[in-house]
Amino acid sequence: MSGPSTPSLHWNALPSIPDSEGFAGSYAGMSNDVLLVAGGANFPGKRPWEGGQKIWHDRIFVLKHEATAWRVAGSLPKPAGYGLSVSTSDGVLLIGGGDAHRHFTAVQRLRWRNEALEFESLPDLPVPLAMQAGSLVGRTVYVAGGLKTPDAMGEAVFLSLDLDHVSAGWRELDYLPGPGRFLATAGSDGKSFYLFGGVRLVPDSQGKSQREWLRDAWRFTPAQGWIRLADLPRAAVAAPSPAAVAQGRLLILGGDDGAQLNTPPADHRGFPGGVLAYNPQGDCWSDAGEVPFSLVTTSAIAGPGFIVIPGGEKRPGIRSTEVWRAELT
Repeated sequence: MSGPSTPSLHWNALPSIPDSEGFAGSYAGMSNDVLLVAGGANFPGKRPWEGGQKIWHDRIFVLKHEATAWRVAGSLPKPAGYGLSVSTSDGVLLIGGGDAHRHFTAVQRLRWRNEALEFESLPDLPVPLAMQAGSLVGRTVYVAGGLKTPDAMGEAVFLSLDLDHVSAGWRELDYLPGPGRFLATAGSDGKSFYLFGGVRLVPDSQGKSQREWLRDAWRFTPAQGWIRLADLPRAAVAAPSPAAVAQGRLLILGGDDGAQLNTPPADHRGFPGGVLAYNPQGDCWSDAGEVPFSLVTTSAIAGPGFIVIPGGEKRPGIRSTEVWRAELT
């Protein structure tokens, strides 16, 4: 699949997040040149297959430009994770998410200003959502899929919020034309919204829920609607989202391909590190090398000319404090 125009990223390690375990499902973004990582969940005691309990967190870490360490700068209103983070010129939007018991409709804007964190409440989502995908197209935020409750199967909901007319609230748009899903990867080329893969729950022969890995890809363009794109070459569930953009390609960085679904967690070898590059002009995919990490269920922080991957899940039930940055040349 690879070709001479396939982009290649060069990664550098940034200071690690100062926690003994690290987090999956953190909110993350950038405000006034400061990186922010907030909340998320981990297993600070025993691993889940040993009976360990997942704990949700509320700390907010900040990393200033050229700083050598993260520091704790505040906390979320309550422990939360697995929501959507969208960095904008006005701050980082923290959209939905949840905890062990429920998912949230709350939307807040988080800013770093005058050496302190500021919260601003925005209109609530019309439905609670966690593990949804989303991205910014111009000045409009799009949100797709997710789970309304911790035991839901996967939603096909599609929402938008115009940041220049926030008081108008969220619009409920035409549902996704494909199946409902969660842990998909979103993307934007500045004109259209992209949605790649994800997973949904379906009943097995005994009526129990099992995961179905999805490889379909879609593009939504305002005033034109949805069109289906070429399928992903492999599944890439819970890859860092939104997708990086380099040389006109949208890049999916790793993701869970489901190949180790039946592998005992203690024997898991880590998630694939291959990068998939989508070319909107040719509606085709290519290989774009490997990432030096195995991180899923994490946000991607897209800055001007770079992308940062702040922690995540490196194997089932095991988090990471690694933080990686690549220049999008």
